[in-house]
Amino acid sequence: MVHVLSSRVLLRPRDPERSRAFYGGDLGLAVYREFGTGPDRGTVYFLGGGFLELSGRTGEMPSEAVRLWLQVDDVAAAHEELRDKGVDITRPPVTEPWGLVEMWIRDPDGTEIVLVEVPRDHPLRHRPGL
Repeated sequence: MVHVLSSRVLLRPRDPERSRAFYGGDLGLAVYREFGTGPDRGTVYFLGGGFLELSGRTGEMPSEAVRLWLQVDDVAAAHEELRDKGVDITRPPVTEPWGLVEMWIRDPDGTEIVLVEVPRDHPLRHRPGL
């Protein structure tokens, strides 16, 4: 059995400075730690119950198989704020058939990010028997 103590998603951006401006500035993620020096230094952000690490650099486009799922309090407010910052919004907020409100955006390299709001009356907010 693997006993996981911590976890993080690793992204290799094409332009680390541009990606740091997006994740730290546009999305407002708080920095957990930084390591190394110079433009290719690593930056680790708090990501709810995990971490997002930007480190290294790549010349390749990101895989379409990878997406980030970020739960937020208010997708409509996030939509307005991110739209005003010029973030690439690929789909505005929509209430899905399963009851979650989702909005899709892309980071500067094209990695898709799903921002999700769990409405107050959604079953994910309630545990049976409690």
